[in-house]
Amino acid sequence: MKAIEITSHGAPQVLQVGVRPEPVAGAGELLIRVAASGVNRPDVLQRTGNYPVPPGASDLPGLEVAGVVVSGDAAAMAQAGLAVGDRVCALVAGGGYAELCVAPVGQCLPVPKGLSDTEAASLPETFVTVWSNVFDRARLQKGETLLIQGGSSGIGVTAIQMAKALGATVLVTAGSDEKCAACVALGADHAINYKAGDFVAEVKRLTGGAGVNVVLDMVAGDYVAREIDCLAEDGRLVIIAVQGGTRSEINAGVVLRKRLTITGSTLRPRPVAFKTAIAQSLKQHVWPLIESGRIKPVIHSVFAADAGAGQPSGAERAHVLMESNQHVGKIVLTW
Repeated sequence: MKAIEITSHGAPQVLQVGVRPEPVAGAGELLIRVAASGVNRPDVLQRTGNYPVPPGASDLPGLEVAGVVVSGDAAAMAQAGLAVGDRVCALVAGGGYAELCVAPVGQCLPVPKGLSDTEAASLPETFVTVWSNVFDRARLQKGETLLIQGGSSGIGVTAIQMAKALGATVLVTAGSDEKCAACVALGADHAINYKAGDFVAEVKRLTGGAGVNVVLDMVAGDYVAREIDCLAEDGRLVIIAVQGGTRSEINAGVVLRKRLTITGSTLRPRPVAFKTAIAQSLKQHVWPLIESGRIKPVIHSVFAADAGAGQPSGAERAHVLMESNQHVGKIVLTW
């Protein structure tokens, strides 16, 4: 099969089309003929050598795919209500940038009715991440207010729609007026251009000084102290990435006085059972919202994974775009 390989750690040019043996599904797994592969920020980190592959996972990048089931553990598939020939999308721990990909049966979901494979490939990584962190860890409730840092990212556009559909008020930050407008169009109640002013002051103004109940943070670093200032009493800050650095200095007294919770998580190394439980929650609570049109995939760009001899791979072009931060929503490769 053709696959996108990381030939060495470095710039997007290290992503090259190669040939690998076809993978074989083991116990509790199925094999997908991949139609489309989602591109995510962790893929960039893996390419640059800053996100080690978990033990036992493929060294190929790619954490989400969509396509057709071609084989697998019959008993596990039957228990999950899946069969050869079904269209599925899946969360994987690696190996998604390839024509064939093995996935744990529990991490596979049927493609929502009405969606293309390209749209379906944009769902698993971001939807699982948002559900796990915003709703499970941070316990966002109907009627509460959520602040999303980076509202125009793949995570951001998912969190906006999911939180609004489930009854929350949503504030976001983004890096331009155009991105802010895109976030509002997706349902955000307010969008703050963090390059044009202080998001802390704006959050306080928009909430009448009360602050927000939950912050979804992909920055960390010096943002953490500022986000603590944004939180209401009993607020929850959940950190899912550290684009601004891993070290933060905070006022612990504010944490005590406001009774705050600061938490965070990484998804890739978590066990299959953990990811399976989240997938089932999505199937029950979120898939109906997608099929009804209340939540829609947001695709910014689609690239052919194999662009042909002498051409940059689609993955290379996708990573250049992601690192430019010019996109709104998801980037997808097609096979």
